[in-house]
Amino acid sequence: MRTRKNDELREIKFTNNFTKHAPGSVLVEFGDTRVITTASVEEGKPKWMDKEDKRGWITAEYSLLPSAPNTRCQRERTKISGRTQEIQRLIGRSLRACVDLTKMPDLTITIDADVIQADGGTRTASICGGFLALREAIKKLIENGTLKENPIIEPIAAISAGIVDGEVKLDLNYEEDSSAQVDANIVLTQSGKIIEFQTTAEGEPYEHAQMIQIFNIAKKGIDEIIEKYKKV
Repeated sequence: MRTRKNDELREIKFTNNFTKHAPGSVLVEFGDTRVITTASVEEGKPKWMDKEDKRGWITAEYSLLPSAPNTRCQRERTKISGRTQEIQRLIGRSLRACVDLTKMPDLTITIDADVIQADGGTRTASICGGFLALREAIKKLIENGTLKENPIIEPIAAISAGIVDGEVKLDLNYEEDSSAQVDANIVLTQSGKIIEFQTTAEGEPYEHAQMIQIFNIAKKGIDEIIEKYKKV
């Protein structure tokens, strides 16, 4: 098997219209990580929003199929874990950041990200697939006259990066992530604005220059992912 370069993405594939009923659905593959993302549309907005608030809303739910990791995990039927809550919030706020919610009044779009196979980077793959599912759902809402204009401001994408064996590396798989000295999840807009730049040292602290390296390698990967969006 060929060894990836440090700044090289795993093989990425997006399969549009993967399911029948959702207005937007995409199977996203980052190497051996596979996530089904769907966008569902409902009239109305969350009860907590003020009646005078003219915005619509975008939210997300994330789950792991029990057999998705290398050891079986339990279904989260009644109470979701802190990790799941964190990832759902990340997906939701990332997608809201690229949309003018005032242009989709009285609508709620829910992005479901269901991981069917996990090999690192499930949250970042979910964001990329979630954006494409959202884009497809909005396209249909415009075509059927529900929306007057496209509320998407610009595309977003996400990728993981980190320091593995002392070297900055892009798009970590599970083996790389589990042995990383530093791991990061980065979400950027097409124009390079930062939505999320979360980095964690797993052992010794890391240098400022390495943080810049992590950002730059992630930006390169995100630019490549957004270019792939155009072919979906």
